[in-house]
Order: sequence, then C-alpha cells, then structure tokens
Amino acid sequence: MRNGARRSTRSRPGFVGRPSQLGALLADLRMAKGLSLRQVEEATGKAVSNAYLSQLENGKIQKPSPNVLHRLAEVYAVPYETLMEKAGYLLPSEGKPRTRRRRLAVFAIDDLSAEEEEELLKYLAFLRSRAPR
Repeated sequence: MRNGARRSTRSRPGFVGRPSQLGALLADLRMAKGLSLRQVEEATGKAVSNAYLSQLENGKIQKPSPNVLHRLAEVYAVPYETLMEKAGYLLPSEGKPRTRRRRLAVFAIDDLSAEEEEELLKYLAFLRSRAPR
C-alpha cells in the first residue's frame, strides 16, 4: 500500500449482507449456526479444513469444488443449489420458476427478493442450529 495507508484490522460484523458473494454467505451461515471454523471442519468429516474454509470466507478462494459445497450445504442445512449458484457453477435462475423460493415464500404475501431470501436462509440455519436433535 502506498502513502502510508493502513489495512483495516476491524473484525467482521455478525452478518455482512453481501449475498452475491459466496465467501460472505458462507461466513454468515457459519456464524448463524454458531460454529467455529474448526467445528465446521469436524462436521464435514475433515473434508473441508478450517484453513480452506477461512480462505473461502475471505474471498481468497473463489470457486471451491462442488464436493466442498455439498458438504458445507449439509452442515449449514441450506440448499446445495444455492451454494452452487453463488460459486458460479449454476446460472442464476431469475425469471424461471424457483421451487426453493416457492417453498420459502409459502407464508410470504409477495415474492421474496434475492436479499430477503438469503437473510431468510441464514435465519433458518440459525433456528435449526438451536433446535434439539
């Protein structure tokens, strides 16, 4: 960095509100479930290391393998297709009927925006994390 500019050392807020970025979504989902990076590593059967997940969340890795996304979708209890779309493997399904959105919007008066849907998914992951098993 030039001119004496310093990097920000602020910690991330609880929810970053950047649903179009895979890393931010993964971090939000992990925090909603109250899991540490190491706990996610254990929950995936060590298929996703805590170091790799940290790099994903910080945007250093932009396109993880579908296998990694599948394991994370299971741990975070979110649709696999959502993570595949965010990683760029699937085209956004705007304009097409969305089964997932229809399921989420059953109780909504109007159709949900993409941002509302992401927030709802994060909240659902949080609620599921608190439910007794």
